[in-house]
Amino acid sequence: MFKKKSAYVLPVVVLLFLSLITTASTVGTRVDAQDSGKTQQQTVYIHTIQSENGKLSITADEINWYQGADADRVFAERDPEGAAEIGGAPDGYYVVNDVDTLTTYPIADNAKVTMQIFDHTGNIEDLDIQWNEAITLQQFIDQFNKTDIFDLSQFPYHLTIQDGIITSIVQQYIP
Repeated sequence: MFKKKSAYVLPVVVLLFLSLITTASTVGTRVDAQDSGKTQQQTVYIHTIQSENGKLSITADEINWYQGADADRVFAERDPEGAAEIGGAPDGYYVVNDVDTLTTYPIADNAKVTMQIFDHTGNIEDLDIQWNEAITLQQFIDQFNKTDIFDLSQFPYHLTIQDGIITSIVQQYIP
């Protein structure tokens, strides 16, 4: 009787094992598919905006942007003497750029651009903050390439990247 049960147990155990392997690989495939739709935020300094074969891309240097209490904490960790002298991060923010590697990101044709300050008129006297002003991607490219009055490459930008493509560019104002 024991031998008969073991004859049935082995195929059942094998089937159970194969079922678990199939289930595990199916779950893994689903996770990978979900990861491909992942949205991430990245803060960068933009070096160039280029068009190749009709596709726009940004080449940028990734940074860590800290503000408020986080900026004070990181500033104190990295420059204890400076932090003790002035009491916290200058102007309430702190940028860490430990790696000089540039990364190129493709830009969606319908990417949203939000600016805080840029050259509206060509006169430096007219520069003024206009918080969260929406402009077109083409306006941003035109403004970024104009450096005679105001150089937009000196500002950090918060990028939203969906499926590896930039869908949003938000200028970070710095005092």
